[in-house]
Amino acid sequence: MSKNNNYDYFFCKCSTQNKIIFGTNCFIRMKNLPILFLLFFVGQTWAQPLDVMTMDTFELRKVRVNDSLSLAYVDEGTGAQTLLFVHGLGSYQKAWLKNIPALSGQYRCIAVDLPGYGTSDGISGGYAMTFFASVLADFIRTLQLERVVLVGHSMGGQIALHLALAAPDLLSRLVLVAPAGFELFSAQEKLWFQQVYTPAWVAAATPEQIRSNFKLNFFRMPEDANLMIEDRIRLSSDPGFDAYCAMVPRCVQGMLEEPVLERLSDIRLPSLIVFGAEDILIPNRLLHPGLTTQQVAETGRDKLPDSRLIMVPEAGHFVQWEKATEVNQAILDFLKN
Repeated sequence: MSKNNNYDYFFCKCSTQNKIIFGTNCFIRMKNLPILFLLFFVGQTWAQPLDVMTMDTFELRKVRVNDSLSLAYVDEGTGAQTLLFVHGLGSYQKAWLKNIPALSGQYRCIAVDLPGYGTSDGISGGYAMTFFASVLADFIRTLQLERVVLVGHSMGGQIALHLALAAPDLLSRLVLVAPAGFELFSAQEKLWFQQVYTPAWVAAATPEQIRSNFKLNFFRMPEDANLMIEDRIRLSSDPGFDAYCAMVPRCVQGMLEEPVLERLSDIRLPSLIVFGAEDILIPNRLLHPGLTTQQVAETGRDKLPDSRLIMVPEAGHFVQWEKATEVNQAILDFLKN
């Protein structure tokens, strides 16, 4: 099967088993499934140095919010504005590894692990987008952050939109990187996700399948992205892996159950939307074969009143890594204008 027919989403950390799945009107057997409607670097050749710094270079901090939930984060740089980076489904702080160093020279840059991800505390309840948004609001208040520019990738973009709706006074701007939430799904399509995307399926991925899935996030996968593959493989032997496998499908259902597209007109914050032009994860090509990434991106832009859209050529879903230089410059230009 060609790459264009494989739509597993790496950051879901899903497997690629041969499996019968429930389709719209039939059963379909295929090896790689479009696990996420989701909605997560250099064009011709990979020009970035391969010895990129890791998040281990940054001091890992912990803060307790709501008197019970401990969140892990890194905090670099200073400036009049604070950029708060929110990762996507199944991801962690390292999603912003190639953005924080470039932006922290002018702005305070904070990247947080959402509850259940990275080294933040897990929870036993649901993982709704509004829940994550409320946690971020508490995080902002606890650290007494002001003029926050919320930068969200994929699921993190959908969470950012929910926070902008619930507590716009905490934010000054939005940066939405390949955001989830611009694509709508029917009740039958939501059932399809529920039946396909199970904890057992997340847990079953072999190292070879993980590597194959991860490549689908990129137009051309850069060599320095291998560090995230190795982290994912190590996660499979972690004592908390079962809890992680149970959590990620809940997050998928959370995105499906709390769509935001029809509420975008209520958001008045200046917003930058960035998509990789070669994103094969947004839209879901199996369920919505007639849609293109450009169409989904323009739909979101047109419904979000004070927004601008940048389509980055020769970049996939993980555009902030694959085309870090272009994305960083787009953010800098957006913040200065």
